[in-house]
Amino acid sequence: MTPVQAAELLDRFQRGETDRDSVLRAFQSAPVSELGFAAVDLHRTLRKGFPEVIYGAGKTPEQVVAIAEKVVGVDNRVLVTRVGPEHARLFLERFPAGVHHAAARCLTLETSPLKPRSGEIAVVAAGTSDLPVAEEAAITAEFMGNPVRRIYDVGVAGIHRLFARLPEIQAARVVIVVAGMEAALPSVVGGLVGRPIIGVPTSVGYGSHLGGLTALLGMLNSCASGLTVVNIDNGFGAGYAANAINALSDSASR
Repeated sequence: MTPVQAAELLDRFQRGETDRDSVLRAFQSAPVSELGFAAVDLHRTLRKGFPEVIYGAGKTPEQVVAIAEKVVGVDNRVLVTRVGPEHARLFLERFPAGVHHAAARCLTLETSPLKPRSGEIAVVAAGTSDLPVAEEAAITAEFMGNPVRRIYDVGVAGIHRLFARLPEIQAARVVIVVAGMEAALPSVVGGLVGRPIIGVPTSVGYGSHLGGLTALLGMLNSCASGLTVVNIDNGFGAGYAANAINALSDSASR
């Protein structure tokens, strides 16, 4: 059940179009759909404002589609992250209106887009190699109803590229900064921009980069104020968090 469905049900009861027992049964309906291999949370939107997101890695294409069917049946939209070509092929066969975002390794499906929020989220990537993670963040934020501005390949090796795009970054309500290697970019942006900044370390780099650990520790030890950090390669987590911040700002401005 979604917040809209819950509100509509209560409005119908208030108008006398449904009885109390029907309302109680609706709210007492099982919030979980058991599939054996998965227990799908059908009340996620009611609690969190957005349906359960499917993490595709480690799941078979058939499992992804079965879970998606349950989510879409209640919420009319679904986001799947970390998918491969076979996930995409079977998903699009089942849901022809779905979209495969190949660069982001994501799948989306919605019957109608969410009302866009007023504030913009900037997704800033240090290098082209960081784009899969940056695109995952961007697609997540966009699918949740946020305008997104992509600002790519502005790493510190050519710092003038960042300065040329600085007004766009400063105009955003929330900034996601994606970087691998030594991950200096979030600290630089954090010293120039007075907005909430979410750092995303990536596993891009050479030997002592340690699969992204160097970037993660660099961001965690940043001296720039207002920088928070998600896990290595977690573009989805950054996009989700940025949406939550933007949603609060929207609520406060109303």
